Amino acid sequence: MIRTLTSFFLFAALLIACSKNPLTGKNQLTLLPESELQSMATTEYQQFLSTNKVVATTSNKDAEMVRRVGQRITKAVENYYAEKGMSDKLAGYKWEYNLVDDKAVNAWCMPGGKIVVYTGLLPITQNEAALAAVMGHEVCHALLQHGNQRMSQGLLQQLGGVALSVAVANKPQETQNLFMTAYGVGSQVGVMLPFSRKHELEADRYGLIFAAMAGYNPEEAINLWKRMEQASAGQKPPEFLSTHPSEGKRIEQLQKLMPEALKYYKPVGK
Repeated sequence: MIRTLTSFFLFAALLIACSKNPLTGKNQLTLLPESELQSMATTEYQQFLSTNKVVATTSNKDAEMVRRVGQRITKAVENYYAEKGMSDKLAGYKWEYNLVDDKAVNAWCMPGGKIVVYTGLLPITQNEAALAAVMGHEVCHALLQHGNQRMSQGLLQQLGGVALSVAVANKPQETQNLFMTAYGVGSQVGVMLPFSRKHELEADRYGLIFAAMAGYNPEEAINLWKRMEQASAGQKPPEFLSTHPSEGKRIEQLQKLMPEALKYYKPVGK
């Protein structure tokens, strides 16, 4: 009887927790208020930066490029949301962009627009437009609340669906690990893989749109993934690829998305 009642209340909680994402218009499981995740992201982001080697924008052209691309993507996002009458959905976003000296081929964005690019990604992006494709994609994970969905699933599976404040108070390390995994920080990525692949394709679509709106040719994303394919040939794929569809499948789907993205593309200065 207790088990039945628990299942009933859990099912009811899941129904209540479903919300509609403003970008996709689709319902999604989000147990956690974005405001709480943004607050947690601010703490975890500063902790990450304090324990990793951040490359200064004042003395490094790559770090300056990351900042520049981030600012242009941010402006595109804000313009898109304003055009759709959704500017309020960006409440709490305080964008930050940092390049970290690390050989990992990775990049991520925490809630509230806290972005990190690893130096190990740059030899594969090779140019600013390709970097924009990656950063636009990662920003969309935050906008689409994919991390919230992953963490909600993790709270249900690992911590019994308790409130975030309870999880932090009672199991701080487990909650921190769950948060870092949900947002692809560090090496523990690849959890809940089937969901992640769906999320990757959603982030691709809107990431291409925002990169194009920022003045970057979205077609460079295809060249980027061809280089990703070459980089992982015969080897264990980089962390950035661990939750992604295969490169060949990815390129095929990017080609299908390209006509929509190109409608938004206007090179800077033209």
